[in-house]
Amino acid sequence: MTRRPPRPPTALVVLGVLGFVVFAGPLTGLVARVPWSRLGSLLATPIVVDALRLSLVASLAATAVATALGLPLAYLLARVEFPLKRLTRAIVMLPLVLPPVVGGAALLFAIGRRSPVGELLASTTGLVLPFSTWGVVGAEVFVAMPFLVVTVEGALAGMDQRFEGVAASLGAGRWTVLRRVTLPMIAPSLAAGVVLTWARAMGEFGATITFAGNIQGHTQTLPLAVFVALESDRDAAVALSLLMVAVSLGVLVGLRRRWWSAR
Repeated sequence: MTRRPPRPPTALVVLGVLGFVVFAGPLTGLVARVPWSRLGSLLATPIVVDALRLSLVASLAATAVATALGLPLAYLLARVEFPLKRLTRAIVMLPLVLPPVVGGAALLFAIGRRSPVGELLASTTGLVLPFSTWGVVGAEVFVAMPFLVVTVEGALAGMDQRFEGVAASLGAGRWTVLRRVTLPMIAPSLAAGVVLTWARAMGEFGATITFAGNIQGHTQTLPLAVFVALESDRDAAVALSLLMVAVSLGVLVGLRRRWWSAR
């Protein structure tokens, strides 16, 4: 006979419910303000369409770049010993806790038009990152890639490496082991990291507005459009906010099995 867990103290339940209200209360207030009769027309305005298009293009591009760079970085952090490894990991994780505006300012100083790297890039390729669509992509890569790195590094560190050893003992080369054994074994975590990276890129605000500006059709993503709409059209701001909440909630629900069991 399975024993039921003991009932938690009443005070603990009350505090837990209050903790949930901290999250559910603002969302309830947002849903209550949605102009449902005008929702379709609000989401079809040129400003919203431009912002949604740019958000999708930039976030997908940022996710592709973050995956191409973050997967090898996660592998190095998980499997290779090198000097200053802890400091390297701390720097990689820094955007998770760094104020996004500070990240945008750092990007502006590092690869802005007047920085040595920015001047070299502009003179050799004609590419100017600040206040451009590519600047949006760069800002999103900076703030979102740590989500992929930390997820994949954890999966690599926790997987059973004996399978890789068996494959190597049977004559498989390092690239074959990586492609046929390692990547398939961490595929669920890699997929979760990619989706989290995309969702974080979609929601990026501070680094984007600081580094890329807020130009409709060029750098104005959905979060920036919400910021502008709050000053001119509250209904549009609510509709855009609802759209982003729905996307974020869908991502979390879809990934729930990676962190907790559905009950």
